Amino acid sequence: MRLPKKLVGAALLLGAAGAVAGWFLSAPVRLDTETLAQLGPGDAARGKRIFYAGGCTSCHAKPGSQGDTRLQLAGGLQLKTPFGTFVPPNISQDAKDGIGAWSVEDLANAMLKGVSPGGEHFYPAFPYSSYARMKPTDIADLHAFMKTLPAVTGKAPPNALGFPFNIRRGIGLWKRLYLGDQPVVSFPDGTPQPVLAGRYLVEGAGHCGECHTPRDFIGGSKKSQWLAGAAAAEGSGIVPNITSGEGGLGDWSETDIAYYLETGFTPDFDSVGGAMVDVQRNMAELTPEDRAAIAAYLKAIPPHPNGYPARKQPSS
Repeated sequence: MRLPKKLVGAALLLGAAGAVAGWFLSAPVRLDTETLAQLGPGDAARGKRIFYAGGCTSCHAKPGSQGDTRLQLAGGLQLKTPFGTFVPPNISQDAKDGIGAWSVEDLANAMLKGVSPGGEHFYPAFPYSSYARMKPTDIADLHAFMKTLPAVTGKAPPNALGFPFNIRRGIGLWKRLYLGDQPVVSFPDGTPQPVLAGRYLVEGAGHCGECHTPRDFIGGSKKSQWLAGAAAAEGSGIVPNITSGEGGLGDWSETDIAYYLETGFTPDFDSVGGAMVDVQRNMAELTPEDRAAIAAYLKAIPPHPNGYPARKQPSS
């Protein structure tokens, strides 16, 4: 009888040790002092560019907003995913219901580390796994621009998540697998500057990979299929392949891509649709040089076949 008791005791001890280790490994990690020192005062004029590159209005504007009302960032859009329904919050300048009381350090920790001012993990429906590749100075500029936007009262509804996805602490382990500041695509020395500038916009602020890259069973991006297209997080649709691989943008020139981002028209005279309408509207606010850089990057990255399951053809 003694041996089984010892085994049970050892199992309990190991379980307790694992729980303690998991607690520490899942703890929120804030930015270090060296990174915070890089923030600087911020410039609102430069921050406007980052605001539109980051697509803040696409998720945080009140659904159906048009014109200047898109700058009233009250939140409330429902993002229905296999993990539950995520609702982007109010990020207007209201000090109580929005983020008007946030410091630039608070915004930097949210965007680069996915940590709230209160020290909790944000869910990665907020695309900080892409924003983590941004420069601290751009976060400071964004903060300065957002200070110029209106305050809107009213909190957005809470997320609707079931167990175990409603346990925020577990996001800390997810971050250890998927959160980093290194580029997804490496280029050799001598790569043209527009390609590198496009990489920064696409992989960072633009967070294109969040929708255009397939995900694994715990919601992490499959970087081996970067931008190859994916099953849409909502519904049964697809997000297209935007590499030059089969099914992607192989027939599109850099000029075609830049023109599409500016106007919403494809080389075949079709027009942008679905969730991409808001994204294209944001891209149209960027400079021609930024749109050309995005196009140069998309034509320079490795091609991949479509990353989403083949659709069944209807029977005749």
